[in-house]
Amino acid sequence: QAWAGLLGWRFLDFDEVIQEEAGLPISDIFRRYGEPRFRALEAATGERLLTLEGAVLASGGGWPAQPGRMDGLPVGTRSVWLQVSAEEAVNRARIDGPTRPMLIGPDPLERAKNLLREREPFYRLAHLAIDSSTADPDILAQRIRDFLLDERADDVRKSPPHK
Repeated sequence: QAWAGLLGWRFLDFDEVIQEEAGLPISDIFRRYGEPRFRALEAATGERLLTLEGAVLASGGGWPAQPGRMDGLPVGTRSVWLQVSAEEAVNRARIDGPTRPMLIGPDPLERAKNLLREREPFYRLAHLAIDSSTADPDILAQRIRDFLLDERADDVRKSPPHK
């Protein structure tokens, strides 16, 4: 969200969009209709939101962990993996309340470790990975901006001179 503010762009969170459109919290969608229905809503939301320009999108952890998603990003789209440990993910989920259905159960930490292990190969396809466990959101936004500026500078250096 801080990154969107830094750019002057819109910030859209897949889960918030899904909840608004479904008229139900994510936990209710999981409970009533199951994970496959949620993943279908998430896929449709991603497909639609990725067509927007001037937007920073927060997909949630399950969206990029589907085969082809990270490889199929539109040209010019940049992905950032905001890394956290399984322990930090569980701590954040506890603070947020019952908003993470994938962490519900007798051992949320073990579940988080398993999810991270399963999803990490997909997350590693991101253009940039940043440890976000302790960093301030504004500092993270500046790091992302610096990465994009460096990337653009590399593109300029690699492009042939104009005639």
